[in-house]
Amino acid sequence: MTTPVVDVHSHYVPHGWPDLAAAWGGTEWPALRVDSATEATIMLGDREFRRIGDACWNSDRRLADMDADGVDIQVVSPTPVFFAYGRTASQASAVAAIFNDLALQITAQDPARLLPFCQVPLQDPEAACRELDRCIGNGHRGVEIGNHVGDADLDASGVVEFLQHCAERGVPVFVHPWDMPTSARLDRWMAQWLVGMPAETHLSVLALILGGAFDRLPPSLRIAFAHGGGSFALWLGRAENAWHRRGDLVRGLSEQPPSHYVGRFSVDSVVFAEPALRLLLDTLGADSVMMGSDYPYPLGERPAGAVVRGATMEASEREAVLGGNAVHFLRL
Repeated sequence: MTTPVVDVHSHYVPHGWPDLAAAWGGTEWPALRVDSATEATIMLGDREFRRIGDACWNSDRRLADMDADGVDIQVVSPTPVFFAYGRTASQASAVAAIFNDLALQITAQDPARLLPFCQVPLQDPEAACRELDRCIGNGHRGVEIGNHVGDADLDASGVVEFLQHCAERGVPVFVHPWDMPTSARLDRWMAQWLVGMPAETHLSVLALILGGAFDRLPPSLRIAFAHGGGSFALWLGRAENAWHRRGDLVRGLSEQPPSHYVGRFSVDSVVFAEPALRLLLDTLGADSVMMGSDYPYPLGERPAGAVVRGATMEASEREAVLGGNAVHFLRL
């Protein structure tokens, strides 16, 4: 049996949703401005956030692009701007339900190939667990979460409680950075995306390690990080050195040095260059890297998996990254 090619990192945006500002008041609620039959703009209040195309909501277009790229199965996750972590828990719960239900409409055309991941109100662990259970019961295959909630990182007690629930339910978790810091230095050249996202992801992997979360969570938790895990693989040696030489400041609640936790999480392959992919394979292991594209956004990889397919590696490594590891992660 041929191992399917699986893209674990893609996003959707529905073609419209209820007026959130009218429902709850306030500003900066996301809305969709439809510009043409195939183009739209995500708005935050009166401000343009991102221009998008119909690949975000058009299943025919998505499936055609998957066929063109040689992708058999695609995980379809929320766009992080919809997380609503800065809103009240009740508002975030309602927003999550709206977008999760709309996601099922997008993926319903071919549920064997389009696997929806839900979002949850992560600022409220009990509400997050309820929404997760509702969504899994309705057909979602996993959950995407942001890498922090305000100043609470992934080692915060409430987030660990939710991750524990995911482990108990056997639900895979995909972590995506969001809400990057802004400054005069970061507002040029898309630096929030080029610098902020890798740094945010790196920080959150460290939080699970140094905050002792991995020591409190069962090894059965399946958790993966977007964008190659940010800069973590490059700087694992630095963290290891600091853990041993400045343990008074660095060790935190971790029982073991950072390298001990390699294998407890996976990353996607969206690093765009063979040397960077090789670093992931050599540092984290070929069984911890899954093909991802960040489809359909411009900073994603097209064709999906191009770097993995063109890289020099063992055939068994390539098969694992292109699909074998995702088959295990998703329990296909």
